[in-house]
Amino acid sequence: MKDDRQSPFRDAHTDREAAEGVPDTPQTRSPSYPLAFADDEFMCRDELRPVRLQLELLKPEMLMNEAGVESTIVLFGGARIPDPVDKDKARTKTLADLSHFYDEARTFARLMTEKSMASGGTENIVVTGGGPGVMEAGNRGAYDAGGRSIGLNIVLPFEQAPNSYVTPDLAFNFHYFAIRKMHFLMRARAICVFPGGFGTMDELFEALTLIQTGRMARVPFLLFGRAFWEKIINWDALSDAGTISADDLDLFRFVDSAAEAIDIIDGWGPLEKRGDIPGR
Repeated sequence: MKDDRQSPFRDAHTDREAAEGVPDTPQTRSPSYPLAFADDEFMCRDELRPVRLQLELLKPEMLMNEAGVESTIVLFGGARIPDPVDKDKARTKTLADLSHFYDEARTFARLMTEKSMASGGTENIVVTGGGPGVMEAGNRGAYDAGGRSIGLNIVLPFEQAPNSYVTPDLAFNFHYFAIRKMHFLMRARAICVFPGGFGTMDELFEALTLIQTGRMARVPFLLFGRAFWEKIINWDALSDAGTISADDLDLFRFVDSAAEAIDIIDGWGPLEKRGDIPGR
């Protein structure tokens, strides 16, 4: 929660504003003179990378704490998967065929958000990458339910902006992929991965590796679209080759609908202990 205690020291806002009214002299125009924390050129120096990393970890963490976000449901998936109403504009037939997962992501997010709101609205808040495609569908589903959702955007070489369904106060922007992925997983109660490309694969395998190696607690890990994932990745070949253990194939489950995903998440505790979670 926000710390409302008053500091006895003069605050940084006041000093920054005061610095804007100093006389215009060679000294005050020097790059050495601006306050370090208000100096964009200084903050962007290579030597300040550790500070920028810390700030990207700290800012979203503080704001999510202040917003009462206690846990999240993570939605990963392709930015290029269209809304079914626009599937005729898809760049490939495969993307058009995958458009039904937009609706599944939207439905899943709506149902999860309704459950979240019924229990106080601080647990199991949907978080996406904040962009188009499956990400938009996830934020849109939460919006349909009248609830909040999080968007973790990333600065890319091409135009990128938060979709219009992200809750404005929970729209974040990142420079570092690694810190962004930490925020995806720090509060995760379930991870749902829809068909996607390199970015989705990166998120999928990093999260699986963290669970596999015990660096992250095991949570429901659901791959939407069995046919897609079994065509794209030969999971059994990895096990047969010995590069992963056969038991590692039980770290995730395939689902094809929002209803299947909800059932697994709702029944996760008892089923996990029995070791017979359905879906493979």
